[in-house]
Amino acid sequence: MRFIIGSNDCVFFSYKHYQIGILISLLSLSVIDVVKGSIHEYKNEGFIPRFNSFFVHGGSEGMYASKVHNNGSTEDKPINGKSFVRFESIIFRRPKEVAAKQNEMQQSTGLVEAILVEVKNRDKIGGSYLNSNAICCTPELANDGSCKVGEVIIRQDPDNPGWPKRIQTPFEGKNEEAKMLLQTVEINRTGMYYLYFMFCDPQLKGTTMSGRTVWRNPNGYLPGKMTPLMPFFGFMSLTYLILGLLWFLRFVQHWKDIIQLHYHITMVIGLGMCEMALWYFEYANFNATGSRPIGITLWAVTFSAFKKTFSRLLLLVVSMGFGVVRPTLGGVTLKVLLLGLIYFVASEALELVENLGNINDFSGKARVFLVLPVALLDSCFILWIFSSLSKTLEKLQTRRNMGKLELYRKFTNALAVSVLVSVAWIGYELYFNASDPLSELWQRAWIIQAFWAVLAYVLLVVICILWAPSHNPTRYSYSEVEDIEEDGISLTGGGVKVSGDLIERKPAVITDHVFEVLEEDKRE
Repeated sequence: MRFIIGSNDCVFFSYKHYQIGILISLLSLSVIDVVKGSIHEYKNEGFIPRFNSFFVHGGSEGMYASKVHNNGSTEDKPINGKSFVRFESIIFRRPKEVAAKQNEMQQSTGLVEAILVEVKNRDKIGGSYLNSNAICCTPELANDGSCKVGEVIIRQDPDNPGWPKRIQTPFEGKNEEAKMLLQTVEINRTGMYYLYFMFCDPQLKGTTMSGRTVWRNPNGYLPGKMTPLMPFFGFMSLTYLILGLLWFLRFVQHWKDIIQLHYHITMVIGLGMCEMALWYFEYANFNATGSRPIGITLWAVTFSAFKKTFSRLLLLVVSMGFGVVRPTLGGVTLKVLLLGLIYFVASEALELVENLGNINDFSGKARVFLVLPVALLDSCFILWIFSSLSKTLEKLQTRRNMGKLELYRKFTNALAVSVLVSVAWIGYELYFNASDPLSELWQRAWIIQAFWAVLAYVLLVVICILWAPSHNPTRYSYSEVEDIEEDGISLTGGGVKVSGDLIERKPAVITDHVFEVLEEDKRE
């Protein structure tokens, strides 16, 4: 089965305290292939036993209330502005030996129920209000007329009549198959909804189901959690475009003074623009069709992974002073490229699994297995960046180049602030996920993903400002004179060997020469 939300949404029953445990254990038993698409497909799904019931998790999504309402079904009527869950081609199949034992003249010889429930009504499913943890009605519970034997126990919500929603499909006579009628359930209240297919009769053990359900929000097929991200990606595409235009104008204005670092910054801006645009078009297509074409998604994922990798490499080489205090990276070039390659592969794998893979919940083992390498590599980048910054600052202090020193101090401060903000946000993200196990705060979940895109953009803007092309590139570009000056400052009056001859220089002469160069830098 394939369904849309693959994070930590799969929750069903929560009867006070112990019911949450029931819910989590239900989900842990579900083996579901997740593709983030609003068309949830089921292919010969087997029912899993839990307490006195058997279930298949049919999907979960944040749904906004319909903007327009019709009495009855929405079939053959315009769907714009409507929010609904539609059941299409749902077929239940029971084992032959089970069907053969039934009475051919009997109208109903087995019952399967589709239960659609809003998360805040989870206490209305099951027998918690009857002081029982049973999910299906038993003869004892049926004595007072509160439920019917063989059906799931449901208590109606007085504030929302007809909910939780129950749709029953019976097996007739000795038929092996039971076909669910084409039905559309309109969503009239905003919330997180969960769908389960269940039966209570143990004789139906071994039953499987196939078909699909279509989930739609008022403005399209994007799940509620993802809906705000489409305009966000559109907005970020525009911001990258504006930054790119401003950078291009500056680039053209001072094209004679361009250094290699400027080309690297240009590439990051271009990658960011393409990444945001691809995600926007991918979400727009998803919203229009209800499915995610692998081609567009793969391109978006690849651009995202490459941009992340190149951005980190840019921060690293800038921290090392590349093009500013050193003309090349020297012997560390291979190490830098190797770290970048490993990070790209790890990031690409994680992005592919999150967008095209089969992760069932946010803490799934497969996702943890892929998250850990990326987190470890990010830590390596951070340590290497700040270690390199420390050495670069020390080198600039030795050379007494106040212009470049001030530039790198501003860059270090900006980077330190971004790291502190990132750590604080990670703490908030952990708190958010821990305090919302039932995804009741799904309308805010998009902010978690959006934050990292905004932070990366802000840091890129800071780098563009600090290293903007100008008519005076010597203020941050590498100069061989500085290396000569550094060598001269290190002399203590002993002398320097040149072509086999000992040339004596007075320290005062060297010092005067250094101060003359510094005065020239200040005037520039």
